[in-house]
Amino acid sequence: MTGTTGGFEDPSAEVLAEAAAAFGLLASSARLHLMWALSQGECDVTHLADRVGGALPAVSQHLAKLKLAGLVRSRREGRRQVYYVDDPDIVTVVRVMVGQLTARSRPALAPVREGHRTGG
Repeated sequence: MTGTTGGFEDPSAEVLAEAAAAFGLLASSARLHLMWALSQGECDVTHLADRVGGALPAVSQHLAKLKLAGLVRSRREGRRQVYYVDDPDIVTVVRVMVGQLTARSRPALAPVREGHRTGG
């Protein structure tokens, strides 16, 4: 049964399953960190491991899962395997979510108040 609310039609079961699988992969903080790093630009596995603070084999396994799911791609440059996000919508989702949560975690700037003047 599909319905519409607010002018939007409910997605199919297949689309929801695909979205849930993608979000499931991004539920890992290590994979989300990799996606965040790759949303800033392409990188090889060695530099990614250094950036996210992970062991090279673990980072390689995370990248393999993200690649199988179609969230990242790679290409060979000489002996290096360079990873990148080829879907601008995925980049947007990651940037918006991480950006919003980062902004919420920072203390709000105190409003500027004029100081009280004492005699003078």
